[in-house]
Amino acid sequence: MKRYDLRHLHDDFYDRMGELIDQGLKVGEVGIFLFEVGDFSHIQKSADYIKALGHDLMNSLKFNEVDWTIVVKKVDEETRKERAQKVEAARREAEEKAAQEAAEAAEKEKAEAAAKAEAEKKVQEEAAAKAEAEAKAKAEAEKKAKESAASEKPKAEKQPANKTQKGDDLTLIKGIGKVYMQKLNSEGIYTYEDVVNMNEEQIQMMEEKYSFKGDFKESVADAKKLLEAKAK
Repeated sequence: MKRYDLRHLHDDFYDRMGELIDQGLKVGEVGIFLFEVGDFSHIQKSADYIKALGHDLMNSLKFNEVDWTIVVKKVDEETRKERAQKVEAARREAEEKAAQEAAEAAEKEKAEAAAKAEAEKKVQEEAAAKAEAEAKAKAEAEKKAKESAASEKPKAEKQPANKTQKGDDLTLIKGIGKVYMQKLNSEGIYTYEDVVNMNEEQIQMMEEKYSFKGDFKESVADAKKLLEAKAK
C-alpha cells in the first residue's frame, strides 16, 4: 500500500494520479491518494476517472474539512482491456438504443402528423360538403318561393280586376248606393250573385261594421231578383 499527497496540485491532479498508478503501483497493490475537495466536483470526477482507467475504486472518503481521499487498487492490463471493451460496448449499445428511440419517436411523430392532417382534411371536406348542401338547399328553396310567388301573384291581382270588369251595378239593389257599393267591393263582393251568396256572418258584418241602414236581408232578396232577371 502506498500513500500519495496530491493536495499541492489543487484541481489539476488527475494526470499525476494516473501516472502514479501506472508507474508507482504493482498489479493488485493499493494506493491512497489525497487531494483538495475544492468545489466538491472532484469527488465524483475522481471516481469516474479511476473507473475510466479500469482500476478498482476501493473507497472514497472525507479526510478532513478541506481534503478528500480515494483508495485505488491497480488492475492488470488484460482485465482493464476487458473492462474498457465492456464500457465501449455499453456506450455503443446506449447510442444505438438512443438512435433507435429517436428514429421511432420521429416515425411516431410523422405518423401522428399524417393522421392529424388526414383528420383536418376530412373535417374540411365534410364542412365544404355541408356548406355546399346548405347552399344548394337554400337556392332550391328560394327558387320554389319565387315560382310560388310568381304563380300566386297574378291570381291575386287578376281576380279583383276581373270582378271589376264583370261586376254588376250594385247600386240597382235596394238600399245600396255608391258608398255601400264601394264597401261591398272592398270585401270582394262585385256581382248580384256575390250578394245573394253572402252568409249570415257577412250580412251581420255589413250591418255592424258599415252601419248599413235598414235590413240588409232585404237587399239580398232584391239582388236575387236582379240576378234572376239578368239570367233571362
